[in-house]
Order: sequence, then structure tokens, then C-alpha cells
Amino acid sequence: MGSDIRGRCSRERYDAVVVGAGPNGLAAAVTLAGAGASVLLLEGEATVGGGARTAELTLPGFRHDVCSAIHPLGVGSPFFRGLALGEHGLEWIQPPAALAHPLDDGRALVVRQSLETTADGLGTDGAAWRELFEGPARDWGRLSADLLAPLLRFPRHPLAMLRFALPASRSAVGLARARFSSAGVRALFAGLAAHSILPLERAFTASFGLVLGTTAHAVGWPVARGGSQAIADALASLLRARGGEVLTGARVASLDDLPPARAVLLDLTPRQLLAVAGSRLGGAYRRRLERFRYGPGVFKLDVALDGPVPWAAPECAEAGTVHLGATLEEIAAGEAAVWRGEHPARPFVLIAQQSLFDATRAPAGKHTLWAYCHVPHGSREDMTEPILAQIERFASGVRARVLAVHRRGPAAFEAYNPNYVGGDISGGAQDFDQLFGRPAWRRTPYATPVPGLYICSSSTPPGGGVHGMCGYLAAR
Repeated sequence: MGSDIRGRCSRERYDAVVVGAGPNGLAAAVTLAGAGASVLLLEGEATVGGGARTAELTLPGFRHDVCSAIHPLGVGSPFFRGLALGEHGLEWIQPPAALAHPLDDGRALVVRQSLETTADGLGTDGAAWRELFEGPARDWGRLSADLLAPLLRFPRHPLAMLRFALPASRSAVGLARARFSSAGVRALFAGLAAHSILPLERAFTASFGLVLGTTAHAVGWPVARGGSQAIADALASLLRARGGEVLTGARVASLDDLPPARAVLLDLTPRQLLAVAGSRLGGAYRRRLERFRYGPGVFKLDVALDGPVPWAAPECAEAGTVHLGATLEEIAAGEAAVWRGEHPARPFVLIAQQSLFDATRAPAGKHTLWAYCHVPHGSREDMTEPILAQIERFASGVRARVLAVHRRGPAAFEAYNPNYVGGDISGGAQDFDQLFGRPAWRRTPYATPVPGLYICSSSTPPGGGVHGMCGYLAAR
């Protein structure tokens, strides 16, 4: 394997070799090449992208995002803000609404980029919503540099971080009940916080809801025209423009497979790092990686539709993202059940409907639907019917519009991307220990004890999401 990779390289030696061409590996390679380093990026699959790929999973002409679909941090992270990816083919589309959250009474609560418009639609809780998000949305340009970085270091903007941290340190359940009086708005916040893939009674789960709600008002929740693959392709194009080299179909089994380099950066989670680095890692660091905990998995449906989803609440058709879970209590119970190893009868379901705003995703008059729920780690349960039942609950008649369905559970996700251990798409559980000490409690979490060897995956700060910050900060 090593001689095969080295035989395909244009150089005998590089300043840096990056293994894994997901968003973080691409970010690391782009950053290093921008600093003048000679960079080789290796990807085991036939295309770059990792969690940012698009494919015809159901029928010809229906382009589905394989993993990530909605990208607030694609426009909101310091790494992406510093790049002119539009020159490399990336175009963002902002739906009229970032998020819709339908309720059982036929209404839907809607989060738009305008904080005032959003608050006006939340009734008696509008003022509380405005008070919670006005400061963070105003400060996002400063906050993002601290929130999307190791949380153990002293913040660059301590006052803004302190204002954010006071509510963020709470549980999502506690903050929602303390701030909001209506069941609907409590459910709306619970849906934001459930992106943490944690029980919502745990401390710091409110932080996930605050970050996502803030980005909705500060930068929006866009989709990439043509699919999430466009993000990866634009980064790869920029890397090549900066003199970097990309090799696909180059699977790395050992560090010995790599050509000589001053630095090696691995867009891998701890399990793959241990497999690739072998005996070079030892002592306390190795033991910490061996104890690294992976979180729940996901079960995902990609659906080809004969028309748009017939939502009972018409506002849902304005949103790129729809959250399905009628109450705070329902969402919290479902997420807690997943952590107990159970499959909730009414799972919290996350929906993306990109084809409503991007005509390249489906044939004329047809549509795509992207939907997933959380399941226990390594689950083999088929969640197709519970997911479809939740959609039908808020969109009666949707089943009649289904043309084809593609299913992918935890085992299939791990086969697709070995970083998704047990179906965990976040690079490891993001509870307190691994939110702050990820993958180990170290001053520089990207460095390993082996000189010149770094980890740049979502198993490092700030964790999961298409923001590129893990790779950017590791490269820096």
C-alpha cells in the first residue's frame, strides 16, 4: 500500500501529508498550502467530501446529500469566512426560513434570519426569545472565534463569552422551562438543543440550542447549490490552486504507507488513529484514546417524492429545515431513551428539504426529502416506519408521494465512513468530558505525543459539523 501511494505522488517528500479529505482534512490542507507548504491530501474513497458528499441514492436525477445538508457553520465559521470559495464554484442558497417546527394543532413556529420577525411570530414568548438571542447574534463575529475553538483556553472576547456562557451552561430542559412559558416555544428550543445528541437534562446541552439559534439569526441556515458535495469540491479546487496535491482511492492502513513529511495530520477519530499509528502511540495518551467514547448513531432516509411534502402548516414549505417533535417533553424523552439503548416510538426527526430552493436536486416537479433520527450506538433497528409516521403526523398524505426510499443505519454509515463509529456522525460523544477534553485533556488537543503527528478530525475541538475549524486549528 505504501509503495502504491508513494508511486502516485509528484514529490518524494512533503512539508505536510493530510489523511482524510472530509471537510476538516480539506481545511487543514487548504490552510497549510495557503501558508506556502507543500501538501499532499490523501482520500481512501473515489471522491473527496467525507460528510459533505452528494449522490443519486434513490432514482436518476434525484441528488441527495449523503450526510450533512444544512450549513449555518459553512457560512458562519472563521475558517470559511476567510475563503473566496465562490470563485471555486460554491454558491449558498438561503431559504426564506431557517427552521420550521410544526405542532399537533396544525400551527408551526418559524425561525427566520430576522430576529424581530421571528419574535413577532412567537406570541407571548417573543420578547424572551429576542432577549436570549439578540446579544449572541450581534456578537457572532467575535463569539465564533471562541466557541469554535478549544474551550480550555482563555477566550479572545471574554465579556461576550461570559454573557453567552451563563445560559449555555444550563441543561436545555432547564433553560427552556425557565425562559419560555408556551409549550410550542419550549419545543422549538428543545429541537435546536437535540442536535447535541445528548439527553436534554444534562448540563451544557443548552449551548447547542444557543449556538444553532444564534447562527439562524446571524448568518442563516443555507444549502449549497447542487449539494453538499459542492463544498468539498470547492475546497479541493482551492487546494489545487494553492499548489496542493489530492490523491483519491488512496487508503492508508499505516503511517508507513505515507511518503516522508515534516508533519502528518489525520482526519481520523481515535479508533482509526490507534489503528494507523500502531505502537508509536503509548502511555497515558494511548490509554485515553482507548477510553474515548462514541455516542448514539443515526438512522437516515433519503426519499424521492412526486411533489413537495404536504405540510399541514404551510409555513413549513418556507424552511430548509424542519424539526419533528411536538413538545419539549416528547423530544427530551426520545433523546433520553436513545442513551438508554432504546428506540423511541416517536423519535425526534430532523428534516431537510433542499429541492424546494435548489432546482438542481430533483427533476422538474419532483422533490427530495432528507430525514434522520437518533438511535442507540450500533443499532440494527429499521426506523423507516417510525420516521415516516412522524412525517405523516404533520403532513398527512406524504406517503402517497413517495417514489423511492434509500435507508442507511449505523452499520451502513460506518461502512460508508469509518469515522462514523457505530453510526456516530459527531466524532464521539459531546458530553462535558469530551466537549472540553476532546480527544484528551491536553493544552493543544490537536497534537499527539509523537513529534509531527496531529489529529484534525471532529474528535478534536470544536467537534462535529461542517465548519472546517478542527482542520484549520490543527494546521495553525
